[in-house]
Amino acid sequence: MASSTLQTTAAKQPEHIDVSPLTLHIGAEIGGVDLKKPLPPEQLREVREAFLKWKVVFFRGQHLDHAQHVAMARQFGEPTIGHTVFGHVDSYPEVYSVAKIRAANREDETALLTPWYGWHTDITAAVNPPCASILRGVTIPPYGGDTYWTSLAAAYAGLSQPMRAFVDGLRGLHKFIPRDDGGSMEYNDLIKRRALESEHPLVTVHAETGERVLYVSPYFLTSIVGMTPRESQKILEILWEHITRPEYTVRFKWREGDIAFWDNRATAHLAPRDIYDSDFDRQLYRVTLVGQPLVGVDGTPSRSLRGQPILSAAQELRSQAAG
Repeated sequence: MASSTLQTTAAKQPEHIDVSPLTLHIGAEIGGVDLKKPLPPEQLREVREAFLKWKVVFFRGQHLDHAQHVAMARQFGEPTIGHTVFGHVDSYPEVYSVAKIRAANREDETALLTPWYGWHTDITAAVNPPCASILRGVTIPPYGGDTYWTSLAAAYAGLSQPMRAFVDGLRGLHKFIPRDDGGSMEYNDLIKRRALESEHPLVTVHAETGERVLYVSPYFLTSIVGMTPRESQKILEILWEHITRPEYTVRFKWREGDIAFWDNRATAHLAPRDIYDSDFDRQLYRVTLVGQPLVGVDGTPSRSLRGQPILSAAQELRSQAAG
């Protein structure tokens, strides 16, 4: 009887997850979990630890539907509306469609294609950017369409000591406003309805790990506060070039059913451009989690200059219903 009881108890104990790092600084695949069901407390803790350590974690072959995707996300925080500017999928306000062709794409044939072009941290123009994003692959091309992430914590640590001391006290302007460099009419019209602008520290202190993060999202960060345009542009170009150095990055080749879960406070990522040169379709879906204003080395938080904070999906729907 005692032996049977021990075996039954042991069978109920949650298994530990498998964590396989992909690079020295960022990215790990996690196995041994079923995201269709609530994670046992021990697995939930271990996934959270891996997420904080490796900045982006990947789960292969999960094949979630919209409801399961949202339920999985709720275990780690409160989902936002699908996208604060571009909306959400029907019947699932927490889910945003990342389709090959979508409103967020803009005509950019005239854009200056620098090495950092397209790299971004999600919606940093808000005073409280999402703390995390969870992206799910549904329709994946047989080749092409890979996504890159970079560790902004590793990038900060890789700066020289004089440069770290210099950028620690700087602040940057992040904007989500209509573009004059090739933005489509649909793209600009949507942004006009909910333009966002915020001031964030150039170096933030991560709320959970205490790491210093070089918070320089190339897509949204337009200038450094207090500097001349020339000074600002040259310094930002140095920093943008630095964060995209290969040793700070990981490249993920998607398969159908895969999940990428990244720390939006400590990473930037690059969506693929090669898919527009192929006839293959590509469809993913994203859920983001509500974040808090960021804090600089001196303890000064982010400041909103235009627009409202990002709300939870439930709060956003109530606000819309109230008019």
